[in-house]
Amino acid sequence: MTPRDRLVVKVGSQVLCRPDGALSMPVLERLADRLAELRTQGWDVVLVTSGAVAAGRGPFTGPVPSNPVSRRQVLAAVGQVRLMETYRALFDRHGLSVAQVLASKSDFQSRGHYLNMRACIEALLGAGVVPIANENDVVAVTELMFTDNDELAGLLAGLVGARRLVLLSTVAAVLDDAGRPIAEWDDTVHDTADVVQAGTSQLGRGGMRSKLEAARRVAGLGTEVLIADGRDAAVLDALGADRPVGTRFPAGQAASPTRRWLATMEGHALGSVTVNAGAEDALLDRSRLTSLLPIGVDRIEGEFEKGDVIQVRSTDGRMLGCGRSQYDHLEARAVAGRRDHKPLIHCDYLYLVD
Repeated sequence: MTPRDRLVVKVGSQVLCRPDGALSMPVLERLADRLAELRTQGWDVVLVTSGAVAAGRGPFTGPVPSNPVSRRQVLAAVGQVRLMETYRALFDRHGLSVAQVLASKSDFQSRGHYLNMRACIEALLGAGVVPIANENDVVAVTELMFTDNDELAGLLAGLVGARRLVLLSTVAAVLDDAGRPIAEWDDTVHDTADVVQAGTSQLGRGGMRSKLEAARRVAGLGTEVLIADGRDAAVLDALGADRPVGTRFPAGQAASPTRRWLATMEGHALGSVTVNAGAEDALLDRSRLTSLLPIGVDRIEGEFEKGDVIQVRSTDGRMLGCGRSQYDHLEARAVAGRRDHKPLIHCDYLYLVD
């Protein structure tokens, strides 16, 4: 193992908090102790934590707004202070400093914002600081909210080029349709539709389906993923080790930093192109890298500039991927369906969904 190996650990509200909303100090202490130990073993560690809203609900005695958005903002603002102070004290016992990183979807919507966040986290890791990330619930509203912190953890794993992402839940593993734990996920054997849904609680938004979606996507970009029980001391002891715990998603071929960024942009594209059947077949032929040529484009939608990210769709509306356009929307419409023009999206700037 090299000193530059990166580990992203996401821990959910149901792991961190008791049902009454109070933080579970034994879990937090074990987590901090283990992550501190991993730092001494040469891992760069990024912690993605839920629990701000739940932590705010526990000690808050004032009148809570009846509006759901306002209520979430108040509880998140109160709870985030308490949560970070708890982490600060626990890591301080190991001589480690922590830094709060609050993120919303807007931080991933442009290449500039994405690179700024990456530079910030790289600087923190280089200084020996443990970044602790959470969704910025204080300002996030529906259109800017992540599905849950599983999604955020997956985005950060790609951003820092993590070797491993661990999603800590309250179940021991992903379960198949018969309720049996799956030790290693295989897309050729397992079907996401057959996965047993663990459900959600009042403390969190996520469930097993969201973890599965994040895990498959991140693994496809070259990062190994584990889903395991964060309340189990043996699981925490195994973080950073090569012995199996929970459900493992083997890492696929490592994607370039550009493709890892593009993988975050599916929901933020500024336009779309519909390709014909021939272009779809060529793009989905994984034996070679293929650029999207104008001759393969049937329709252009939206208004975008050169360099903006646009979606690539099939004739029946399926999302095939996204990439950076080499034309603005007017130029793209002018060359659509024509030969002898540069690619609309070069293969180096094209991300295809599995």
